[in-house]
Amino acid sequence: MDQLKKNKAFIIKYYNAISGVEKTRELCERFMEDPKLIDHIQFFDRAFPKYELFIMEMITEGNRVIVYGRATGTHKGEYQGIPPTGGQMDLPFVIRYTIENEKITDMWLVADQMILMEQLGVMQAQTTA
Repeated sequence: MDQLKKNKAFIIKYYNAISGVEKTRELCERFMEDPKLIDHIQFFDRAFPKYELFIMEMITEGNRVIVYGRATGTHKGEYQGIPPTGGQMDLPFVIRYTIENEKITDMWLVADQMILMEQLGVMQAQTTA
């Protein structure tokens, strides 16, 4: 199997392993060496326990994989000073992973925080005239 296919298969395996379960440090370290990604995942898992991840589209190039996906879950823990609302999250995101020796060594993430704030009910949806 060529490296691009291996990287794609690795990310699919990673998403299947962490989606819908508690994201412990040990679980994260099986797939990544990037401490900022581990911290981000654990922070998000405290606010949205056992959140699920869905891959909508994936592009591989060299040792990088770009995923357009969605994260879904229920707001059950504090998130950036916002107490649990019980609101549902369905958050689109784009993330770029760098993979070295079957480990994520770096990432870059973009997610629309305004959508999340609207879903949690702490902000009203913006309308255009």
